[in-house]
Amino acid sequence: MVRRTFTKEFKMDVCRRVTEGEASKSGIKREHNIGNATLDRWIEQYLALGDDAFSGEAWRPKLDDPEAKVRKLEAALGRAHLEIEFLKECLGKLPQLRAKKQP
Repeated sequence: MVRRTFTKEFKMDVCRRVTEGEASKSGIKREHNIGNATLDRWIEQYLALGDDAFSGEAWRPKLDDPEAKVRKLEAALGRAHLEIEFLKECLGKLPQLRAKKQP
C-alpha cells in the first residue's frame, strides 16, 4: 500500500469544512479516500491547535513524567492488594455465614 502525504493547507481545508458543517465526514472520506482514523486524528488536532495544527511537531499533550507514572502505578497496585486481601477475608468467612443460615 502506498502511503500518501497531504499538505497542511489540504488538511486545514478538510477540517474546516467538516467542523463548520459544509461537508460531512463520510462525504470527505469518500471524496478523498481518507480513512476514519486519519480524518478523526486530523479533526482532533485541528480542534486542539487551530491554525497551528499540522506544523509537523508533536501536538498531543505530553503524558506525565515517568516518576509520576510509577507513583500512579504503585498506588494502583497498593489498592489492588488491599482489595485482594479484603476479598480473601470475605471468602474465608463465607462458610461460617452459610452455616449460620442453615437451621
